[in-house]
Amino acid sequence: MTDRTDERVELALDLLANLERRELPLPAVVDRIETVTTDPALVRRVLDEAERRGLVDREDGRIRVRSGSHVSFERQVVAREGDFDCRRCGASISTGHFVRFETDELGPFGSSCVRKVLGRD
Repeated sequence: MTDRTDERVELALDLLANLERRELPLPAVVDRIETVTTDPALVRRVLDEAERRGLVDREDGRIRVRSGSHVSFERQVVAREGDFDCRRCGASISTGHFVRFETDELGPFGSSCVRKVLGRD
């Protein structure tokens, strides 16, 4: 695997570890992982690695996040003006919201999609 692939896996793991909703159906978790990678093999790798590291439990098509941390909107979400396409829904946006994790930055997202991705809505 390349360094970039490993970076994407770590970024997706950061995202999962910081979800505010503690339990989600598997499709909702995959939706969030796909903001980092749409490669099915990498999505599976992220899920397997998250379980191996004890970040999540998988049971009956549901994912339970074991971490107690979540993103601080005030410190970790940065809004930038420009011409962007939302990484989650593909809509054209003039204000992109970027989430800063230890491993990397994820975005841009529209204002409602960033909340959805982080499990706030």
